[in-house]
Amino acid sequence: MSSRTIAIIGGGNMGRALVGGLIRRGTPPGAIRVGEPHEAARQALQRDFGCVVAGDNAGCLQGADAVVVAVKPQLAAAVLAGIAPQLQAGRALVLSIMAGIRIASLEQWCGKGVPLVRAMPNRPALVGAGATALYAPAEPRSTHARALAQEIMGALGAIVWLTSEDHLDVVTALSGSGPAYFFLLAELMMQAAVDLGLEPHAARVLAVETLHGAGALAHASDGDLARLRVEVTSRGGTTEAALRVLGEQQAFGSLVRRALDAAAQRSREMSRQFGAGT
Repeated sequence: MSSRTIAIIGGGNMGRALVGGLIRRGTPPGAIRVGEPHEAARQALQRDFGCVVAGDNAGCLQGADAVVVAVKPQLAAAVLAGIAPQLQAGRALVLSIMAGIRIASLEQWCGKGVPLVRAMPNRPALVGAGATALYAPAEPRSTHARALAQEIMGALGAIVWLTSEDHLDVVTALSGSGPAYFFLLAELMMQAAVDLGLEPHAARVLAVETLHGAGALAHASDGDLARLRVEVTSRGGTTEAALRVLGEQQAFGSLVRRALDAAAQRSREMSRQFGAGT
């Protein structure tokens, strides 16, 4: 990471993950400023990372090359209204990692002319294994904004660029909420093993390690998930018997589709609920 000054509004889980990732990538702690209203969180950030921390958001913005907005969507309007004059004066990149808050709302709150990029990271960013999708408006000034946003969010893990802002709702459903789906599946597998007689501690260890190992295998591969599944599935074997149950009448695939659709729909609802003009 080149030596840039990064302001992060919000020192919660994702804010902390970003601070840690940026420092691991070579950003000096003194070049990272975090605005966080809670004293305990400020003390923890200062203690753990040595970055600049302030209770006043406006105090973090002077000279910042980018401002990462990492607050809850329902706080977006108030937070951005409080710093809009400085954003207008400084023209730093505003990089939003808030679910459901669209570019149109960000532009209304920040003011026209402020470079805007949206990003949707996920919780594995806390351990440097995040997956982030980014979207930037197709404007002349977005070339620099895209490069800087990619540099920042790359500190959390893998990134992909989207061509449509609408696709961020699907990303929220897929990778944003996705870790919880895998945790639920592993939890259910663990409980089923216990019901079948396995000792709970052994079931938990095996479920967690299987979740981790399957992810590591997929990550180390070319990404062909169907091929990976086939390689684990011996003809006439135990895996095939289990997959046959999961795939009965395409029920499992239909259930997964309905789950992602529900999450994507909620992301759209949040845009209407917390966006400008609501």
